[in-house]
Amino acid sequence: MRAWQVDALGEPVEVMRPAEDVPRPVPGPGQLLVRVRAAAVNFPDALMVRGQYQVRPPLPFTPGVELCGEVADGARRGERLIGNPVLPHGAFAEYALLDAAAAFPAPEALDDAEAAALHIGYQTAWFALHRRARLRAGETLLVHAAAGGVGSAAVQLGRAAGAGVVAVVGGPAKAATARALGADLVVDRTAGDFVAAVKEFTGGRGADVVFDPVGGDAYTGSTRCVAFEGRIVVVGFAAGRIPAPALNHALVKNYAILGLHWGLYNTHDPQAVRAAHDELTRLADQGVVRPLVSARVPLAGAAEAVQLVADGRSTGRIAVLGE
Repeated sequence: MRAWQVDALGEPVEVMRPAEDVPRPVPGPGQLLVRVRAAAVNFPDALMVRGQYQVRPPLPFTPGVELCGEVADGARRGERLIGNPVLPHGAFAEYALLDAAAAFPAPEALDDAEAAALHIGYQTAWFALHRRARLRAGETLLVHAAAGGVGSAAVQLGRAAGAGVVAVVGGPAKAATARALGADLVVDRTAGDFVAAVKEFTGGRGADVVFDPVGGDAYTGSTRCVAFEGRIVVVGFAAGRIPAPALNHALVKNYAILGLHWGLYNTHDPQAVRAAHDELTRLADQGVVRPLVSARVPLAGAAEAVQLVADGRSTGRIAVLGE
């Protein structure tokens, strides 16, 4: 089959190579062979190709951690499913493997590209906002990187929960995207101070919940505009700098710092992941959430797509379409 292979670690456009003769993966016990209909590009794909992700498949491997696929054989042949492929057989290929216990029905309201982008980003945002931060209607939610894949999910889910959403983005084009998503206030960090904007928006109170997949200066600024009994959810470090928080500051301002590693729920509480999928499917059926797919590219364009995400030049999700 055709698949992208990584033989050495580095920048995606330099180390991802297309191959025509990769053996089709063979499903083991409890696994399903699926024909990939669409794969969503995620920031962890770039980190994995660079060797900077916590999961490090043996070389060579096929990247791609999220897909929508059709079961290729067996009793479930033809079912349209979403999930995380079993590495090292990633999603940027014609075929991949899914663990049957961790595969979910693709919502009928979403096309293949949208369905492929529902799982990681929306599950992450759902657990961050509802499981960790306990976001309530009427509260103010601050979302960093709000035009990105996981940030755009947090904006939509925050609005669905009845929160006022402040979206922080980098650049005018991403600001337009955040407005289209329904954010109540959009702040272009390249042109304004989000700390002052949050304080003005909330009448000096600050943000009740902060969704931070960026780290670095985004986290530092968030500590200056988080509300009394606010919650900062640390989701990732796209800025490349991991903050070293002064815990005395959290004490004197009375806010909580919460970590989220969504993948752990697949091991520790898989039923919670399934329940979140059911709720996300319901919201998709109602038209409340719809993954923002900014571009759809053929399989041949996967390396360039991963590089765009790695460089922070994408909005929403880029989908690599099956052929």
